[in-house]
Amino acid sequence: MGAIYLVRHGQASFGHADYDKLSKKGCEQSKILGTQFKTLVQPDQIYSGDMLRHVETASHFLNGFGESTLPVVTHSGFNEFNHVEVLTRYKPEWEDHAVMASDMAKQQIPSQAFQKSFSASVARWISGDFDHEYQESWPQFQSRCTKAMKEVIAQADNAKNIIVFTSGGPVSAILQQVLKLGNKETFAINEMLANTSVSKFLFSGERISIAYLNNFLHLELADSDYVTYR
Repeated sequence: MGAIYLVRHGQASFGHADYDKLSKKGCEQSKILGTQFKTLVQPDQIYSGDMLRHVETASHFLNGFGESTLPVVTHSGFNEFNHVEVLTRYKPEWEDHAVMASDMAKQQIPSQAFQKSFSASVARWISGDFDHEYQESWPQFQSRCTKAMKEVIAQADNAKNIIVFTSGGPVSAILQQVLKLGNKETFAINEMLANTSVSKFLFSGERISIAYLNNFLHLELADSDYVTYR
């Protein structure tokens, strides 16, 4: 039996024009995870989505982990859904980042106001009523993520411990298929996934099961201020 550790990326640059880049805290979170991981698991294979926040999380993880000769194999199947498109289909005026920033500045708690709009935009996306408006519909996203997971398993050979640096969306979509969850339950889980949290899946042949979800003890042990969700 093998194990796949799906790692959600470190904190990205929320509120900035380039969200994809890790924040300073996101870099530190990733390094902390690497330092802890080297005392627990020796990976046989490492994968990463090809988004900048995935690549940077893997890089800082390895800085904390120490010497490793393993290559980081990029796999776009583990990329997050296009949150900008999902959001702007719901709020077209936010295609102008300055308008979104202005709207958020007027809110008493900007992060909560943004989350409310983002949740509504995701609900629209997964409803199935507007699939034709998106470059990648929710069913297409689900299929892409589960296909990527199966491809990693098929290429595992004798690997027993595989790390994949990805985002909350793919983690949730894969979990949905394993546990046969509904869409609402899936995105309720997505919203609670912490940055650099680890979700461990077990595989044997084509069979996949969940060992644990959203483990971020490494951050709590370092300092609770490191625990972030966006």
